[in-house]
Amino acid sequence: MKAPLVNQTSSASKALIEAAKTIRPNAYAPYSKFQVGAALRSESGKIYSGVNVENVAYPEGTCAEAGAIAAMIAAGDQEIKEIAVIADSPSPVPPCGGCRQKIREFAKDDVTVIMTTTSGKEQSILVGQLLPGAFTLDHMES
Repeated sequence: MKAPLVNQTSSASKALIEAAKTIRPNAYAPYSKFQVGAALRSESGKIYSGVNVENVAYPEGTCAEAGAIAAMIAAGDQEIKEIAVIADSPSPVPPCGGCRQKIREFAKDDVTVIMTTTSGKEQSILVGQLLPGAFTLDHMES
């Protein structure tokens, strides 16, 4: 299910996009040259950000979303209320599969994921749409 392109108008969403945009140039992407920034707002209202960090051994890199989540957890927060991701791309770039699962670990299905480009194109989708059929703690209950 493809979510429509939308313009985010809330100041809270704009603050997340701006935080992701501001941090993106700090990404370490010497191999792909594809810098990604992410920012999330936790339940406490604090904003945490992250960037992608590549490694010459490609699978050992870290995504921007994972970096933002790690910063949130390190600070003692554990619930994502909204997240934004930005990249210099022709269209909004969604989180990779692994990050979708990481986001779902700390966000409910109705949490908004804002995907945006450096040129201002935006697309929003709910976590439940981003990763339908997510593996959750419910699957581990006997």
